[in-house]
Amino acid sequence: MPAQPSQARQPHTLSRQLGLPSAIIIGLASMLGAGVFSVWGPAASAAGSGPALLTALAIAGFVAYCNARSSARLAALYPQSGGAYIYGTRRLHPAAGFAAGWGFLVGKTASAAAMALTLGHYLLPDHPAALGAAAVAAFCAINLLGVKKTALASVVFVSVTVVVLTLVVVAGLTGPVAVEGMDNTHPWGVVTAAGFIFFAFAGYARIATLGEEVKRPEWTIPRAIPIALGAALFIYAAVAVTALSVLGPGMLADSQTPLSDLAGAGAPALKPLVAVGAGIAVAGVLLSLLAGIGRTAMAMARDRRLPGALAAVSGRFGVPWIAEVTACALILVLVATMDLAGAIGFSSFCVLVYYAVANASAVTLDRRAVLPWAGLVGCLLIAASLPLESVLGGLAVFALGAGWYALTRRQAGTTTQ
Repeated sequence: MPAQPSQARQPHTLSRQLGLPSAIIIGLASMLGAGVFSVWGPAASAAGSGPALLTALAIAGFVAYCNARSSARLAALYPQSGGAYIYGTRRLHPAAGFAAGWGFLVGKTASAAAMALTLGHYLLPDHPAALGAAAVAAFCAINLLGVKKTALASVVFVSVTVVVLTLVVVAGLTGPVAVEGMDNTHPWGVVTAAGFIFFAFAGYARIATLGEEVKRPEWTIPRAIPIALGAALFIYAAVAVTALSVLGPGMLADSQTPLSDLAGAGAPALKPLVAVGAGIAVAGVLLSLLAGIGRTAMAMARDRRLPGALAAVSGRFGVPWIAEVTACALILVLVATMDLAGAIGFSSFCVLVYYAVANASAVTLDRRAVLPWAGLVGCLLIAASLPLESVLGGLAVFALGAGWYALTRRQAGTTTQ
């Protein structure tokens, strides 16, 4: 009797297991991480005043919303793993799709290494690299067990993070009101501050990169991304307003651990809890990062833009296991050799290029729509506002990617058409 093809999963396809709640949780876990624990100091320094910092938060949130809308519309049309790599390839040109995928892989690999080191600094400051490497290995193992395990772990991480942030805000509101301020606001500084804060938002499109594993993607993805983004924006606004009220923009700009200082102003006993909460939040981002990197690499390998072996999917657990193991190996190398200085800016530059491609792809759906154009301009403007070394480093990486694209162009099959 012939086998029924509908019952067998192809070796390079993934199974749809994620519903709306799981997709929202993974999106939140991607955002509520190290950013909310670390961006406020440099952002306040760049902004120069409390109102300017809140303006920067609004700018970052608006650009993120534009990106989210563009990603959601495109993901509903192309419910495949790969995100803007797929959208750029299908809507613009294979070179644009490759640039998006390359930027995502490089930026997020560097970001994952930075997250691992940040986790180590919070929880084991004497040996941060050792703990970071152990975390990468552990989360790689979780991801290899399947996307449902990733979603379950994300629920735990998000729950703990929200509880810790709530305690921080409540404790901060019981502290003294700040009197120290700053008043050296510059319009370009507000944009730079928005660039730092954008790092805290980056991650909502992780839902789109998991598009091949989402049930009813044309319905689920357009709802999950805005809901996750809206929840994160509400939490960030509460934290920012409380920090400005208690610490003031001047003290906030000088703080290396703003949320610990915020909790300490009203309840010093909470400071160790904040450190643990920061570590758990970083862990949640690292877990979802590994999932997104592996699936984007798999999508590019399918199109022969990366070695074909990276497209292999585990028959038992339904995950791109070679891509994930390879990504984890690269991250472990970076954890052992990478300096955290400039990592956030470099990662942000690459990811902003990724979202710029997504917005440019969405423009082709309706050239009269305002939000994709606003997102495209916003991404490019914020990317240009980042520190010079981050911009130059990012441009060098994309130049290297252009060389690789030229070498592999003839090998790419018709799957990119």
